[in-house]
Amino acid sequence: MSQLDSLDAVDRQLLNALQSEFPLEPEPFRIVGEGLGLTHQNTLDRVRAIKATGLIRYISGIFNPEKLNYQRTLAAVNVPPEKLPRAIAILADHPGVSHNYGRDHQYNLWFTLSLHATEPLKEKTEELAAAIGAEAMLYLPTTRVFKIGVYFDMVGDGKGGLKHKRHGASAEVRRKVPLTDLEVGAVRRLQDDLPVEARPFAGAAGSLSLTEDEFLALAQDMSRRRMMRRFGAMLRHQQAGFVANAMGCWVVPAPRVEEVGGEMANFPSVSHCYERLTYPDWPYNLFTMIHGRTREECESAARGMSGKTGITEYSLLFTTKEYKRSRVRYYA
Repeated sequence: MSQLDSLDAVDRQLLNALQSEFPLEPEPFRIVGEGLGLTHQNTLDRVRAIKATGLIRYISGIFNPEKLNYQRTLAAVNVPPEKLPRAIAILADHPGVSHNYGRDHQYNLWFTLSLHATEPLKEKTEELAAAIGAEAMLYLPTTRVFKIGVYFDMVGDGKGGLKHKRHGASAEVRRKVPLTDLEVGAVRRLQDDLPVEARPFAGAAGSLSLTEDEFLALAQDMSRRRMMRRFGAMLRHQQAGFVANAMGCWVVPAPRVEEVGGEMANFPSVSHCYERLTYPDWPYNLFTMIHGRTREECESAARGMSGKTGITEYSLLFTTKEYKRSRVRYYA
């Protein structure tokens, strides 16, 4: 029996709520459970049982790196097959690399690198590509964000989902301000996997010599200021049934990027939608991450996006292997 088979209808509703409606309150699991007609204890028991299956990666804060004075880029590299094992090991050990995927393309490794704003990101990316034996590299930082919202509907009624979209394009999100020592400490604690207990924020508050109310007010302020994009559960998408994913790379005329990016961000199968740099041999300027239960679902979603927007020049790069998927620990 798979992890999904062990979930009943209430568990699935609970997973939707944990992904999108998690309250920054002293007793968050009680509030989530009340919305589903559950007691506090039953909610805790169910969440613990679901976490024991491995389906939930973690319940924590997800931050906008730019607001924390960090920077990041996507990089695509062509690594010869005989050098792949060493390249994968180097990227796995690098603390700034959060994701590394094999894809069915000439550029066979795609990774993300995050560094503090004081470091030269392009130079460090090139150094890392050289260290892993890449024969070619694409440096692909984001120039505009239309959507970041990893959400997997476990019910299928279309009612769930993350409520924020296109936040990355706003001037407020891009504006950098120095963090206080207390804010840095809060970022460190909010990145931790939330314990599944009656008052899960109490320990983090105490570690900073704050009351629960003071700590949660700080977390809510970070959310309001868009430092923290959201707080909630992140799932292992393969175990959640979404075993196929493809990076859609689109060639969009520059005057239409804003319009098309907004249209594509509205597709529920799209978790990320970015505008990125282009090169003479790489004309793709809009990227969408498409998730589905099958390869055919991803292909169908891309056809729908193409039909909706009229953009017909695109490539789908399917993931062949997930080598690394973790979080960058800011201010670790």
